[in-house]
Amino acid sequence: MISIRGVSKWYGPTRVLDDCSTEVAKGEVVVVCGPSGSGKSTLIKCVNGLEPVQRGEVVVDGVSVTAAGTDLNRLRARVGMVFQHFELFPHLSITDNLTLGQTRVLGRSRDEAITRGLAMLDRVGLAAHRDKFPAQLSGGQQQRVAIARALAMDPVCMLFDEPTSALDPEMISEVLDVMVKLAEEGMTMMCVTHEMGFARRVAHRVIFMDHGRIVEDCTKESFFGTPRSERAQQFLAKILRH
Repeated sequence: MISIRGVSKWYGPTRVLDDCSTEVAKGEVVVVCGPSGSGKSTLIKCVNGLEPVQRGEVVVDGVSVTAAGTDLNRLRARVGMVFQHFELFPHLSITDNLTLGQTRVLGRSRDEAITRGLAMLDRVGLAAHRDKFPAQLSGGQQQRVAIARALAMDPVCMLFDEPTSALDPEMISEVLDVMVKLAEEGMTMMCVTHEMGFARRVAHRVIFMDHGRIVEDCTKESFFGTPRSERAQQFLAKILRH
């Protein structure tokens, strides 16, 4: 479903991705972790073309993200993206947030878009909030709306960029519960997260990054057992200590 081949990226003289390669099969859940600044978020944004690459290739469901002439708007409609800070339109109701992309990008009628959007809103447990505005919801609820909005576009895979890092601790579980259910239903997912409990529960593989490189790419059993690299062992020792 997702193929990342020899991807490198620079910001000026700074190399933020260094020859990164991995594959994500259909229905697979891959957690991407690592220290701050390791390139995790940049890597996942390259998957749907939000970040261009200077070298290498990204292919999603047979479509080359990095090829000249690729319709990135059409591609992004098929690759659901959930950001750290929700990215909902504050001046639009929840229903309008759910329907805008469907009507503008997919060409659905408003009635079709509302039906699909509200079905996804119900799926994340927020059907009663359809007429509210984002500011009237908690952070956890807003993130669940963002997930519903992505699902309403009928994506072939989902990307999550630290979806719980901006939330209060009590709100994290409600978002992770939705993500766990998606994983159990077979959604292909790449998740940048420090939620190691989520990784242990639903991930098929864990990718560990450091200084723009993929240091570990292995099963969760191998990663949480004894990672091959000393850097990953140091990371786990710190993050699992508390």
